[in-house]
Amino acid sequence: MDVTDDEAVSSGCGGIVSREGRLDVLVNSAGMGFAGAIELTTVPEARAQFEVNLFGVLRTCRMVLPAMRKQQSGAIINISSIAGLLAVPYHGLYSASKFALEGFTEALRMEVKGFGVRVVLIEPGDHRTGFTSNRVLTAETASACEGSPYAASSHRAIERMQREELNAPGPEQIARIVERVIRDRRPRLRYTAGSASQRAATWLKRIAPHRFIERLMEAHYRV
Repeated sequence: MDVTDDEAVSSGCGGIVSREGRLDVLVNSAGMGFAGAIELTTVPEARAQFEVNLFGVLRTCRMVLPAMRKQQSGAIINISSIAGLLAVPYHGLYSASKFALEGFTEALRMEVKGFGVRVVLIEPGDHRTGFTSNRVLTAETASACEGSPYAASSHRAIERMQREELNAPGPEQIARIVERVIRDRRPRLRYTAGSASQRAATWLKRIAPHRFIERLMEAHYRV
C-alpha cells in the first residue's frame, strides 16, 4: 500500500474492513529519510519527506478510525524515531517529520481514547533494516563538490549514521514491542527501543542544559 496515494490507502484499508468486517490494529511503519544539510534541501524534497512520514500516517489513520470507533476498540501504533526526540545533524527534515509525528500522536491519543482506541508511539534508535540502503541524499548534497562548505562535515556524519545502523541489531526487538502493545489494554504513550546510550540521551535531554546535549551530538557525529 502506497501511503502517499489516497486511492491506494482507501483500497488497502477499506478492503480489510469489507473482507473481515472489522479492523483491529494499524501499524504505521512506512518511512523514508532524506540526508543532507538543511540549506541544501529543496522545498519539494522536504514535502516528499513529510508526505511519507507524516501525511501518510494521517491518511491511514483517517481510513481506519471510522471502523475502530464503530467497534469501540482498536490500536494505532506509530513508528517514530529517537530522531523525533533528539534532532540529528544532516537529518534535519527527517527529524522534523518525526518531531511532527510525535505531536500528531499525542493529540490523536487524547481525541480517540473515549472511543476505546489506543494510540502509541514506538521510537527506535539504530537498527539494521533496509532504511540504510534506502536513505536518499538531497540532490544538492549528492552533487556537491569538495568545495561545498558542508561536504566534509556531512560526509562524516552520514557515514557514522550508516556504520552504526549496519552494526546494530535487527528489528526483532521492535516487533516484540509491537506485539506487547497490541496485547496491552492500557499501553503507555511511548516505547523507546535502542542502545543504552541512545535511550539515556533521550532522558538526559529532559534534564540537562541544551548546550550540553548539543555538544554531545556534535561530538558524536563529528560536525
